[in-house]
Amino acid sequence: MAMKKDSSACCSCLIPSKETVRFYLLGVLIAFYMLAGAAVFSILERPAELKAHQHWERRLRSFCQEHNMSCEDLKSLLHHFEEARTAGIQTEKGRAQWDLPGAFYFVGTVVSTIGFGVTAPSTATGKVLLVFYALLGCSATILFFNLFLERVTTLLNFLMFWCHTRTSKPSGLENKTSEGNKNEEWKPSVYQVTFILFLAVLLVACGAASLYSAIEGWTYLESLYFCFVAFSTVGFGDFVSGQREHHEDTRGYQVANCLLMLLGVCCTYSLFNAISVIIKQGLNWILRTLDWMYDGIRHNRLQFRPLFQLCFSDSESPVNYGKDDTVHGPQMQTVSIS
Repeated sequence: MAMKKDSSACCSCLIPSKETVRFYLLGVLIAFYMLAGAAVFSILERPAELKAHQHWERRLRSFCQEHNMSCEDLKSLLHHFEEARTAGIQTEKGRAQWDLPGAFYFVGTVVSTIGFGVTAPSTATGKVLLVFYALLGCSATILFFNLFLERVTTLLNFLMFWCHTRTSKPSGLENKTSEGNKNEEWKPSVYQVTFILFLAVLLVACGAASLYSAIEGWTYLESLYFCFVAFSTVGFGDFVSGQREHHEDTRGYQVANCLLMLLGVCCTYSLFNAISVIIKQGLNWILRTLDWMYDGIRHNRLQFRPLFQLCFSDSESPVNYGKDDTVHGPQMQTVSIS
């Protein structure tokens, strides 16, 4: 009996909890999501990549033939240029990257985890300092984002509760009392909060895209693309604002650029948290559906068990030997199928 209890306790310890199952399920879904995204982007971008490589090889050979130089020397020069580009050297003269405004823009992209990659420290001391600087700065910025999210959620709850109480108008005294109790228990839906945050992010992105398209010379679609990449802290670095030479004289634009970055990142971070709550609800629904299907299969199996027992009992009836049989063996017993 003690061994049975120990084995049952061991088996119960091996059964994962709901949180663990949801964690593994989310990991599997993210893996499939990444595989699907990789397949789609590979189909879309791979032909353009091959075409760009072929075009570059043709231009490289043509340039070497026109200037009577070897391709190895030209590639060595391009390699040195890539190293110089890390230090801020560009083909077109741009703004200084390591003066005080440029360094402030750099540390802003570091602590906000955007990391465009246009500016990076080239000295060994700067690289070591960046590790410890980003460790503290990123932690403090994430805390700031969480506090911003709490205040935005409180504000939205207050505004939506105020609108709910204004729209619901009780007729009598009893209805007024019951309606007041319902209002105290009423809470906004996560879908409503997500929709409002999405509208806020869209409004900030559209306003910022209008500014960037006018000052940076980008198309409006490119500006919207930059806003999403920057606000979501992805930061590819193919589009970076405030890097041209004439931007050094526009202090107002530099301040507006920093404020838009801060507001956009905070709103997008809040939107991501709201969407994560919806994803968590979807995972719970999947787990409940799987649990319901398992219970249904188990219930049907219990219903059909007597039928299976009857079939096997008929097929395995006892064998009776006659009186004239020379060999008398013991009678076979029916075997019950569990």
